[in-house]
Amino acid sequence: MSLKRIRLLIWKEFTQLRRDPLLIRLLLLMPVLQLILFGYVVAVDVRNLATAVVDLDQTSTSRKLESAFSGSGYFTITQHPASEDDLRPLLDRGTVKVALVIPEGTQDRLTRGETAPIGIIVDGSDSQISAVGSGYASQIVAQFNTDRIAEQGISLAAPGVDARIRVMFDPTLDPINTMIPGLIASIMMISLMTIMSQAVVKERESGTLEQMFVTPIHATEYLIGKLTPYTALATAQMLLVAAGGLFWFRVPFNGDPWVVLTGLFLFMFTCLGLGLFISLVSRTRHQAQQTVMFIMIPTMVLSGFIFPIQSMPALIQPLTQVIPLTFALKVLRGAFVKGSGFAALAVPMLTLAGFAVVIFGAAIVATRRRIAE
Repeated sequence: MSLKRIRLLIWKEFTQLRRDPLLIRLLLLMPVLQLILFGYVVAVDVRNLATAVVDLDQTSTSRKLESAFSGSGYFTITQHPASEDDLRPLLDRGTVKVALVIPEGTQDRLTRGETAPIGIIVDGSDSQISAVGSGYASQIVAQFNTDRIAEQGISLAAPGVDARIRVMFDPTLDPINTMIPGLIASIMMISLMTIMSQAVVKERESGTLEQMFVTPIHATEYLIGKLTPYTALATAQMLLVAAGGLFWFRVPFNGDPWVVLTGLFLFMFTCLGLGLFISLVSRTRHQAQQTVMFIMIPTMVLSGFIFPIQSMPALIQPLTQVIPLTFALKVLRGAFVKGSGFAALAVPMLTLAGFAVVIFGAAIVATRRRIAE
């Protein structure tokens, strides 16, 4: 073993790294990004759940009860529907995650020494949010009863407010029912970006890209021939994962298949565009792989697939709105779990369409320009 040869090999590797500044930046930035994301997102609690309050009692007791929820830090009152019938559209669209229904006569029942039932409706399309939200709501009502006993000096055994929790869309709170719809989109994104990111850079490394450009092949023909196999593979993969979730894991499907297919196809073109962009800017396949990893980690963490968006700090939550997977999850979970249609999912659908047009369109333009050069 020669120390001189080892030193020369080490020098060679550092020289090659120095010639690839993008790879060095990715390797240095990735651990910092992971530290920040996991430090702020993972180690926090689910707070500030968007909540609607239907106050049919309109008394001091109902106002105190609402204040107990808003002052807890776990619930943010954003809507005051006039009736319980107005809650369903808000829950379908995901505008609110929790609803508090205070029936008329609540204060009168407490004054007469009777139990006063109130309704707490929780959106079950995210099992983690619904489980945590139900627990916090029960704790707040229990503390409200304790404070009332202390203030009025009544018996500890006196009836109080009775929280009757109802989980909509997924009463079983089985995590697999919300995990499988998210996996369909996540697996599609990972596989498409990984494969597509190698499409152009692989030919550039092997030298076949330049040879192809001197042939009579037009840019449009090249793009169609390049994208068609990946589109077919993505479609087959999507159907395979969906079938496995429905028939193997027995995940209930309550929506319209056309809603799911439309959302997934829009998301698929976004993933193809991202992968194509990575392949165009990368000089080596290894660099393309590192770039995919650099994009995928914040995407998985911030999209709401692993951790609820409501649990993230307020400064980070706006970043979730520039991640396509965030809206793909809303479409799939809304269709699978809630049975939401095109009307209820109009906002995430249009957002996915915008991502598809901008990202895929820009990738196509960039590829045509590269071929024209």
